[in-house]
Amino acid sequence: MTPTAPPDPTEPVVPVTLGGAGPVVGTATALVVDRLRSRATPPVADALDLAVELGRHGALPGLGSTADLWQALATLAAHDLGAARAAEPHLDAIAILDQHAGDAPAVAAATGDGDGEDGDVPSPLPARARDDDSFTWGVFAAEGPGVRLAAEPRPGTASEPDGAAPAWSLSGTKPWCSLAGTVDGALVTAWVGDDRRLFSVDLRQPGVTVEADAWHARGLVEIPSGPVSFDDVEAHEVGAPGWYLERPGFSWGGIGVAACWYGGAVGVARTLLTAAVTASGRAPGRPADPHLLQALGLVDTRLADARRALVEAADLVDAGEATGDAGRLLAKRVRGTVAHACDEVLARASRALGPAPLATDAAHAKRVADLQLYLRQHHGERDDASLGQTVLSDAVADGRAAW
Repeated sequence: MTPTAPPDPTEPVVPVTLGGAGPVVGTATALVVDRLRSRATPPVADALDLAVELGRHGALPGLGSTADLWQALATLAAHDLGAARAAEPHLDAIAILDQHAGDAPAVAAATGDGDGEDGDVPSPLPARARDDDSFTWGVFAAEGPGVRLAAEPRPGTASEPDGAAPAWSLSGTKPWCSLAGTVDGALVTAWVGDDRRLFSVDLRQPGVTVEADAWHARGLVEIPSGPVSFDDVEAHEVGAPGWYLERPGFSWGGIGVAACWYGGAVGVARTLLTAAVTASGRAPGRPADPHLLQALGLVDTRLADARRALVEAADLVDAGEATGDAGRLLAKRVRGTVAHACDEVLARASRALGPAPLATDAAHAKRVADLQLYLRQHHGERDDASLGQTVLSDAVADGRAAW
């Protein structure tokens, strides 16, 4: 599949700056800007290549440059949301594996699961990923009605001679598998009895079937996200049971997605601002359209709300203050703030600009369609209710308000 319309290669690449404690344009953001200026390869292939390069440069949350990472994702999204949608899961997977590598030695020492005289921890990676640092990843963690992916240990593989973790077998169907026919492998959640666990899997092996013609979206056309069937496919467990959902980075990854939403909204807002500047230039002596000005003012305040939420979150993550329940609450607040801001930007821009750019501006029309679909990763009123329940529970437990 190809995107509805590629970004205009002549369009200047303006970084989306968040602010915060770090530099205005850090290493990750500079890499994104440089790539967007110098490369004209297909968006998905280019985005995955860029994601690999960002991973090599340590673009991971919680290491002191979280704002730069999220700023880089926002900059990429403002240019092309499809590219950001392709890159973000790879970076999330790299962050998950990096956190596992840091946690695994302590867990192995406590449980006696180290392998060999030096207590080396078996690798949870597929063989190809251990040998290729350009291996690209997806993260398939969604569930859906009527389908289930199950995992069970493979007989006779309690220890692997090549240093790999014991092998498991995946069977069943996993929904919402973005770019499963493009990326090399994925981190996949699967059921072991009533427990949901995380596994790494090479998607280029027998038994993996990507369902064709299952993606009919009009947004993010280039990111097919249909179901994948697994038939006795080899996989390796990543982390102990429950580790994936309980680790601090689980919440951080969700905020990284919100940074992509924010960047897409900035792209839409820039179209609105360009229209206002053009209208002002045509009639410099006449008052500007009050409806256009109202839309511009409201869009600015909503984007400022979203930007502040992302900056505050990045600083808390890097300070080690966004773990456990605090991290989960922070992620709910930031994702809700950014999602509602983006909804408002889409609505205000649409009413102020009218139908013309949606019908005649290919880049804008694609950006709007992409953002509308991408935002549905926030579950609207259901996620708002989840945040409300958390606030209420904390107030009852602590005996005081959250604000």
